[in-house]
Parts: sequence; structure tokens; C-alpha cells
Amino acid sequence: MGHIGQGHTGVTARSAIAPSSRRQGSRRSATPTQEVANGFGAAVIQSSRHCLDEAQTAPMDRQAVHHELEHARSTFHDLHARASRADLKRRSDGTRWNNQQLLFHMLLGYLIIRALGNLVRLFGRLPPGVSRGFAAVLDAGTRPFDLANYLGSWAGGTALGRTGQTMLFDRVIAALRRRLDTETDADLARGMHYPTRWDPFFTPYMTLADVYRFPTQHFDFHRQQLTLETTETT
Repeated sequence: MGHIGQGHTGVTARSAIAPSSRRQGSRRSATPTQEVANGFGAAVIQSSRHCLDEAQTAPMDRQAVHHELEHARSTFHDLHARASRADLKRRSDGTRWNNQQLLFHMLLGYLIIRALGNLVRLFGRLPPGVSRGFAAVLDAGTRPFDLANYLGSWAGGTALGRTGQTMLFDRVIAALRRRLDTETDADLARGMHYPTRWDPFFTPYMTLADVYRFPTQHFDFHRQQLTLETTETT
């Protein structure tokens, strides 16, 4: 999540794309606030199109997601178990965090899923133009988000050590698996537009099913930046 101190690839390329290149013609670009208003103005048309898109979405493979979540939990325990104190304090590769702080950041990807899921449940019932405008507003605030994201992981990773992180990881994975079992196919098919500048694994439009898979993509990416003695795939 975010870009400060994390070494996400592809972020610079995204940022280098001029906003005007995404629009045709010479019309002045809409501000984020105007985009929100335009979204509400197109409510009837967009709502109908959204319902059609949901109906065409294939059901999620829940068992595969359960496996991803459990594998991440097991891997997280293994990484901590094999890491010495010196390993945890060592600078990670391509970020400004040490390994312990980066491990917390990997945990944070799962901790935020409840909030991300609630956003999808809300905006998934509204016309897509509304979430498109909301995503534009969030993209406009990328810099303060990046700073808060960096400082939050630095503070959390500094304060919470090996035992605290693994216990919290266990709790959040158990909660996500329980919640996943209660989701209906209609719930999982709901989606919204996402701020793609906030994280390279955010796509322009994500369903709730996509949100459940996001943290493991985030986890696997950052795992490669750890500089522990053993970070190979298990």
C-alpha cells in the first residue's frame, strides 16, 4: 500500500502519465469534486449498467482464497520463527523500513480488508460514477496517504514485535475466513472504482472478491523485499 519507502514497481510509470492523456479532445479536465457530481447525475444509466456487469461476474473460488489466507498465515509464522533479532532490525531491500516494520506492513494489508470491504458494500449499491468520483478524490490525496502509510507501518512495526505480530495475524486471518464464508455470490460480485495511485495492486474497478485477494498479492510482493536469512518460497 502506498509508495513511500516501499519500492513498488510501476508506480513511477503510472505517475508519469499525464492526466490529460486519459481524455480525448481539448475539453478541460474535471476536478475530483465535479467527477462526484457527474457520477450522481448519471445515476439511472450507470445503475442499470452496473447491475448487468454484476450479473455477468463469475463466482469466486472461495476454497482457493481460503488456501491463500492460510498459506499466508503459515508463511508469516515461518518468517518470524526463522528470523533472529538482528534479521528483524536489518534494513529491508528497496524500502525505508527494517524487516520487522516491513513484516507489520505485510500484516497491515490484511488488517485493512474490513474497511475496504465495507467501502465496496456501500459503493457497490450506488451508481459506478459515484465511486469513480470518490476514487478520483482519493487519488488526488496520494501524498498524504503515502506519508501516513509509511509512518503507520514504521510505528506499528516498531511497537509490535514477533509475538504480537503473529498473534494479530492469526486473529485477522481467522476473522477474514469466517467473514468470507458468510458472503453471498451477489456480495462478492459487487464492486467499485479504486484509487489506482494508492497501491499498484489496486485496479481501476475491483469487486469484493478482488478485495479478498488483494492482501495476499501485497504480501507476496513485499516478502521479496525482506532481507532475512531465509525468504525463499515454502
